[in-house]
Formats: sequence, C-alpha cells, structure tokens
Amino acid sequence: MNNNEIKYDQVRPVKWRDDALFLIDQRLLPRVHEEIVCHDVAAVAHAIREMVVRGAPAIGITAAYGVVLAARSRYQEAPDTWKQDIEADLELLANTRPTAVNLFWAIDQMRKLVQSVSTDPVKTLLQKAQAIHQADIKANHAMGKLGAALIEQPCAVLTHCNAGALATGGYGTALGVIRAAYAGKRIHQVYADETRPWLQGARLTAWELLQDGIPVTLVVEGAAAHLMKQGEVGWVIVGSDRIAANGDVANKIGTYNLAVTARYHGVKVMVVAPTTTIDMNMAEGAEIPIETRDQSELLDLQGQRIAAKGADAWNPVFDVTPAGLVDAIVTEKGVVRSPDAEKMAQLMAGS
Repeated sequence: MNNNEIKYDQVRPVKWRDDALFLIDQRLLPRVHEEIVCHDVAAVAHAIREMVVRGAPAIGITAAYGVVLAARSRYQEAPDTWKQDIEADLELLANTRPTAVNLFWAIDQMRKLVQSVSTDPVKTLLQKAQAIHQADIKANHAMGKLGAALIEQPCAVLTHCNAGALATGGYGTALGVIRAAYAGKRIHQVYADETRPWLQGARLTAWELLQDGIPVTLVVEGAAAHLMKQGEVGWVIVGSDRIAANGDVANKIGTYNLAVTARYHGVKVMVVAPTTTIDMNMAEGAEIPIETRDQSELLDLQGQRIAAKGADAWNPVFDVTPAGLVDAIVTEKGVVRSPDAEKMAQLMAGS
C-alpha cells in the first residue's frame, strides 16, 4: 500500500476485538462517533436491521462475525447439537435485510464451514470472518485503481448514498474509486447527493471524505440535473447492493433518477461493487426484491413529525437501474463496459 492509499484510508466501520464485534453506529454520525458492542448474534441482527451498520459489503462482513458469536454460544450450550441449533441464528441474520446479496453470500460461506468443523468452531470461524473482511478491503483497493483509470480527463464527479469505507470493510467501492482518483489528481471536485430520507450522503459520505481530507460539496437530489447541465460533472459513481446477471443494478433509491439524468446530459455512470454483489441467479433487475421500510422514515425527522398529519408515505429503499444506462461496472476481477448478460457471464466465469 502506497502513502496515498494510507492517507485516504482512515475509516473502519467494523472491528473485532476483545472477543466481541464493534460497529460504528452510523445512525449517529456525524454528530456523535460512537461504537455499538455486539456480544451475541441477536445484537448483530438488530444492528443490521436497525441501520447501525449498512452497505451491502459491510452487512455481509458483519453477518460473518455474527455467525462466530452464534457458534460460540451454541457450542457452549450444546456441543453435540450446535450445528443444528445454529441454523436458527443463520435464519435470523438472513431475515434482517432482503436486498443486499452480500448478506446471503457471507452466511452461505460461514454455513459451509460450520458443517466441516468437528471441534470447537470459534477459532476456525473467526479466521474465516476475518478473511472475508480482509478480502473485501483488498478488493476495494483493486476496484479503486481500476475505476480511477476510467476517468481519462480531470473532472468533477457526483456520488449518491454512501458506498465508502462505512459501507464496506474499509476504503469503499464508489468512494474507493473516488479516493484513488483524487489521489491521482483525476478528480478535482466531489459532489454528494444528500440522499433522502436517511441522508447517508450528507451524514456519512461527507463525514468520511472529510476524515481523509477530501473536500466534498453537498447537493439535494433535485439539483442533480441542474448540476450536470453546467458541464463540470464527468462521472456519476455509485455502489450497488445487488447486480443481476444481465447487468441491471439495484442501489439506493434515487440511483435510477441519476442514471436517466446522466444519460440525457452525456455524463457517464460507473457502478463499483465486488463480484460478491453480482447475483447470477437473478436473470434481471425485475427479480431483485426491493426492501420497503417504515413510512415514518419519510414522515418524521429525528423523532419529530415534519409531514402534514394524515399524509401517507411510500418508502422503497432501493431502485433498479437498467444495464443500458450503465457505462461501466467495476469489480475486483475487472471492468465490464456497457454491461449485458453475455459480458457479465464472461466476468463471472473468470472469477
């Protein structure tokens, strides 16, 4: 890792220490930087469900550590039946968030290892969870370099939600590209959508870029078209929670809007995600389950009602951007330009 990579790589949202899992509580940022300590799988599941931790790769990593905690408890309680008993814990984790495929991938990886161990499983499972964690960080650095190389002329970029260190094991997917491109002087300005209703752009992306000394300018989602019209933005760079076999991309609600707007203004769209986010069992984006959360997230703000009394709200958390609106999907295994089913299959066959 070179000096620039170290300089722009200061945030770690998930940490294992003292035989417990420590998670930055992302609901409190940027006002308070506080960690939640998880000693059992129920606490881990609650943290994922309640958005203490979010972002597909980070959710998967957190779930892997949750399996370690579950195995420790189950083995201590019933060493003869723990493999059967832990299935309830795996199901608990799987039911926390329906859209992020990394969650199910990580649980499956841990489940396979559960079935293969014959003694106290904690050390073996912990090593696997840590390997998943470190592999994600390594993949993010690889994607950062590949994505930065696509930015041929120095320009401004626009990102949406938070696909940075806080959404991954570290460094980030979309923000990993932005970090690498900023270090290489390929980006001179970063714009970030506020990202309503959870304001991940305003609270999280802005916070973590500033931790690394990268200046960022916030815009409301409704300003994106006007911003692109100015001719300064060269790329929209986002992450993904699930990518279908044909290259359709599920990401934070509002991504589809950006892609449509970008196409009209001649701005390119880059999706950055590890191959664990690609779900070859989903033929197209229409098959991806879209999580809908409680309407209070739109009607209230920090516990105070802001909408007119009696109004209802529709609160889908993700939308699907058709592959035809994506210029490049960047993974740790390589770049897919103008993605389609054939190109995605070739990528995954080589991985």
